[in-house]
Amino acid sequence: MSLGIPIAIAKPLAVVMVGLPARGKTYIARKLARYLSWTGYRAEVFNVGNYRRERFGAKVPASFFDPTNTQGLDSRKKAAFLAMDDMLTWFRDGGEIGIYDATNSTQKRRAWVMKQCDEAGVDVLFVETLCDDATIIDANIRDTKLLAPDYQGIDPDQAVADFRARIAHYERAYEPIACEQTSFVKLINVGQRIEAQHVQGYIQGRITQFVMNLHITPRTIWLTRHGESTANMAGVVGTDMPLTSRGAAYAKSLATFIGEQLPQPGTIWTSTLQRAIQTAAPLGRTTHPLKVLDEIDAGICDGMTYAQIQEQMPGEFARRSADKLGYRYPRGESYEDVIARLDPLILELERQQNPVLVVSHNAILRVLYGYLSDAAREAVPHIDVPLHTVMSLTPRAYGCEVKTTVLDAAV
Repeated sequence: MSLGIPIAIAKPLAVVMVGLPARGKTYIARKLARYLSWTGYRAEVFNVGNYRRERFGAKVPASFFDPTNTQGLDSRKKAAFLAMDDMLTWFRDGGEIGIYDATNSTQKRRAWVMKQCDEAGVDVLFVETLCDDATIIDANIRDTKLLAPDYQGIDPDQAVADFRARIAHYERAYEPIACEQTSFVKLINVGQRIEAQHVQGYIQGRITQFVMNLHITPRTIWLTRHGESTANMAGVVGTDMPLTSRGAAYAKSLATFIGEQLPQPGTIWTSTLQRAIQTAAPLGRTTHPLKVLDEIDAGICDGMTYAQIQEQMPGEFARRSADKLGYRYPRGESYEDVIARLDPLILELERQQNPVLVVSHNAILRVLYGYLSDAAREAVPHIDVPLHTVMSLTPRAYGCEVKTTVLDAAV
């Protein structure tokens, strides 16, 4: 089995979110779907709120969610049924891991979800998010919910008041997972404590490990290639050559930039190759050289130019041109291998609550940028990651804010 091919699952799996509003369910659902798709599974989110907005409008008052409001309750049930029908149809068409994103706040609703999935031959893993920390809830409301479609164009204070009223309605009917005989993971206060029951098999274990590392604290991740090296000047693939004078000038510019952006110590990761270590040196901060961040292994092509590869190994050159994602250098790696190699680092990156600077290489940063920005796997080998440029990414519940800054590399 190739390193880039995921382990097959015996049965489709529904990951069913559970929790009150403003507990990070949609953030977790979107992140999980991204991670699973990134690692090669067919994964998709079925967000009941989107179905509700499409059928009954986005800007509904908090009273719509009152459990005694029969019209609102009926409308929300219809949205839940439509999302379930679409997910089960998607499974029949070859989907592997569907994420059913809703409050699913009562035992009765969860029993209905179980029945629907069981009859369709689909396994179920519940992921419940519980939080009683008012600071976390307030931050989540202001940082994510005010960006949601329900509150576009609404005065922020009015939106907060309405959303708190919505939460109060859900709290009246909410029943946490207790003695239900099912597989579940509970995330309490954004992962401060974890509970799990009947987590079975490789993929459920992998999902559990991933969600355990998630949090909703906004932080910036800076990605940059090393400064220009003598290998860049020569146009050769791979090697471990030092910086040129322009590369050294960029390293100083990077230190100034990061000093302005990050006055307090953050996390700084580099590859173990000298051009990356030299680029981070002027920062004057503790850095962590990681072998996993080394450039894609070019195997027997290491040290060659692409013109030499085309001339001396035309078959290899043609295969790489035809399938850049799956092509593996002889005795080296493919982009799919790099994705698999970076899997543990992605978990660690998700766990970090402080800002992170990554100084690495073209292929590695294409993979990390592609994951964070929700690019398709097939597009990753073609992402432009120029030298002497910093890409700033801030993950949010409804996407990732991206900013690119070109720094001076004049000698």
